[in-house]
Amino acid sequence: MLRKQAGLGSLACWLLQVPLYGSLEFLSLFLSSQCLEEGAPFQVVEHDFSVNLWQVRVFCHLLARAVALLVIPAILYLLFFYVHLILLFRSGPHDQIMSSAFQASLEGGLARITQGQPLEVAFGSQVTLRSVFGKPVPCWLHSHQNTYPTIYENGRGSSHQQQVTCYPFKDVNNWWIVKDPRRHQLVVSSPPRPVRHGDMVQLVHGMTARSLNTHDVAAPMSPHSQEVSCYIDYNISMPAQNLWRLEIVNRRSDTEVWKTILSEVRFVHVNTSAVLKLEIVGEKLSRGYHESTEWNVEEHRYGTSQEQREREWELNSPVQVDASRNLSFMARFSELQWRMLVLRSDDSEHKYSSSPLEWVTLDTNIAYWLHPRTSAQIHLLGNIVIWVSGSLALAIYMLLFLWYLLRRRRNVHDLPQDAWLRWVLAGALCAGGWAVNYLPFFLMEKTLFLYHYLPALTFQILLLPVVLQHISDHLCRSQLQRSVFSALVVAWYSSACHVSNMLRPLTYGDKSLSPEELKALRWKDSWDILIRKH
Repeated sequence: MLRKQAGLGSLACWLLQVPLYGSLEFLSLFLSSQCLEEGAPFQVVEHDFSVNLWQVRVFCHLLARAVALLVIPAILYLLFFYVHLILLFRSGPHDQIMSSAFQASLEGGLARITQGQPLEVAFGSQVTLRSVFGKPVPCWLHSHQNTYPTIYENGRGSSHQQQVTCYPFKDVNNWWIVKDPRRHQLVVSSPPRPVRHGDMVQLVHGMTARSLNTHDVAAPMSPHSQEVSCYIDYNISMPAQNLWRLEIVNRRSDTEVWKTILSEVRFVHVNTSAVLKLEIVGEKLSRGYHESTEWNVEEHRYGTSQEQREREWELNSPVQVDASRNLSFMARFSELQWRMLVLRSDDSEHKYSSSPLEWVTLDTNIAYWLHPRTSAQIHLLGNIVIWVSGSLALAIYMLLFLWYLLRRRRNVHDLPQDAWLRWVLAGALCAGGWAVNYLPFFLMEKTLFLYHYLPALTFQILLLPVVLQHISDHLCRSQLQRSVFSALVVAWYSSACHVSNMLRPLTYGDKSLSPEELKALRWKDSWDILIRKH
């Protein structure tokens, strides 16, 4: 790898130097002629040219290294995710950790619900509000007919008004109506009047017709924040308690329209300046902004029913209107990188999650695919011969390195100086690369999988031929020992090929195996091989 990068760097440096050298040669001739005409020594010009040429060489070398080690890896990284997002365009079971916009860009799942929704939110729109924060799980602004208790267990009192929560499941009680405070209508006018940044709105709960409110009452779980409740019918005029100012966080102008899925918004209570925030509570503005105060519209329809019973029937019915909405590759790529960095696992472990100790001994696998009708399946499952050999190579290297080091301290040099330097360099690159790519996982709290070990395993595999060559060159003293060792290497290689061929149906999914054959390939009880019951 280093040779390839060095070769690429040299090639790029040479290509960059060709035009520069030509220009400098022309410039040197010009300066030489000028200096000769003025009687200046030619050696000075030659010296200046050498200095400039050396600077150009350094610049080209640094530029080539930057291209080879920064630009090309970055392009490859983008390319991998570009292919990833092209191939995985359908919705899956774990999409809820992504934003509504990301989910809506996938085929199936949320896209089936949101496809064709009106883009602009208007007064009278029926919406579901999803928290942008999405931790530990996604949730939607929700209310129901239950009320807060009059007295909590710790003796604190409450408003005894209708509860407002953040509910982690889709439900008809997640629907809210965006109402114009100056009008009683709960339907969209013709033409629709869009809601813009800075507009005052009321949020009326669709199923109970009560308005979202916050007031100077301690919240159930966070007494320092205000309680949020639904407490009054929209026909009763108490605007000081249920008025909210809409703020579009990702707006491009102060007159921007509130858009379905795309807009991230805050609701600021007009009377108390509290911001609607997850728990659900009203958080004072003085505490600063946080992602948990941001919401986006996920499901949206234009309301047409003014009567409560008709509206309840409407909220339980699907609706489709022509519209389309897509995220760019860079938007999806950026969100995916951010989720990978900040996402932490919740209390429930993934079925195929594993610990770093299980990777070394290959006690785990990951099932990726099962044919809908046959037993053909694809697993991430390593070749156990290669896996164990890599670990043994690392252990042998460390033992030999310590042995040589101790003897060198006693002035006993078992290896020539050049062989010793190559041995140390191999350890710095391969053993060091393994440690850097493996040991940090012991400090991570995120959910881990077997594929996290693959970069470290690569360095072990690179170390394996180094150790084998070292044993053959420096530890096998006689021709007989070298012949025996070569025979052992051939046997080892043959066994690795044999295991690879045996596990091929589980690696590529190109063959359907019987239940007995699948059980025979379950070499460890911890391997989860999928066997159909029928």
